[in-house]
Amino acid sequence: MGYRRGVSIGEALAEARREAGLTVAQVSQRTRIRQTIIRGIEGDDYSVCGGDFYARGHIRSIAKVVAADPGPLIQEFDTTHRAPGAVSATSIDELLTRSRAAEQQRRKRQRRSWAVVAGAMTVGLALLVGAVFVGYHFLAGPRRAAQAAPAAAGNAVTQHRAGQGTAGPAPSAGQGTAGPAASTGPAAASPAPTASHGPAQATALTPASVTAAGPGGGDNPQLAYRAIDASRATAWRTDWYTTARFGNLYPGTGLLLDMGHPVTITGVRISLGSAPGAALQIRVGAVRGLAQRPAAARAADAAGVLRLRFSRAAHGRYVLLWFTRLPVDPAGTFQASVYNIKLTGA
Repeated sequence: MGYRRGVSIGEALAEARREAGLTVAQVSQRTRIRQTIIRGIEGDDYSVCGGDFYARGHIRSIAKVVAADPGPLIQEFDTTHRAPGAVSATSIDELLTRSRAAEQQRRKRQRRSWAVVAGAMTVGLALLVGAVFVGYHFLAGPRRAAQAAPAAAGNAVTQHRAGQGTAGPAPSAGQGTAGPAASTGPAAASPAPTASHGPAQATALTPASVTAAGPGGGDNPQLAYRAIDASRATAWRTDWYTTARFGNLYPGTGLLLDMGHPVTITGVRISLGSAPGAALQIRVGAVRGLAQRPAAARAADAAGVLRLRFSRAAHGRYVLLWFTRLPVDPAGTFQASVYNIKLTGA
């Protein structure tokens, strides 16, 4: 439903709710917004919202449920109702933009700091190598002079044997041949062989926590824990939408898993609902904001138990499960369910 000029925000939302065949109680149940707040907004009373920031979020959530376009409604609210001031005038999108810019500046400063440290370490290492080289030649000088003395006397055979040293045991497989210093003397011992390790086995990785991710705080954040509770009977579900593309309201929705510390991830197993049609991506990174990171794995027309193996191991603390398309549900609307998420890594 489009917004008509001359109609207040509350009237537009109330009309859209009635056209959708929903009661205030049903809208409250689907948005988790109290009925008193919904009635206040429909009456163009925003004093119960707790501030402009929350009022804008409530308008967006209600519009989504009643199939109304939230953009013009938010614009109208900003024009006629938003209080002056830096805090009230900042939208969620603006906050996200500023946060991303601050994060980019922080990372640039960090890279510059690391470059200074790396440069200092390189200079220190070069000085250390030079000191070792000079010390070696200083100490090796007398020894070389002693070895050269028999040659000056014309004993070529003695010189050759002194250079070779006493023969030791043949080097075992996988070992390099010992140099002159290691083989000199009557009882030179061969070094112990180094243990050879094969590829690390994949192990289960347990997330420390999980939260809903998406515009307005994500869908059903109070149920996000169900995606990692290892129970087949419980599930986190997205909100229901009028189309598979979220009613053209959002680019996607999903879950953000916090592993507690940086890990290496090689695969993921996701238990979805039985209806096919879900399209999703897995993104991994060191910071919570993963919207701009490339997908480590993706799937289309997914349903049931989905197993994804990464073509290349991904490193980071945060893992984003991001739905870009939803399957149809029995009611004819569109909604995705996640019963369980299991991660594996090296």
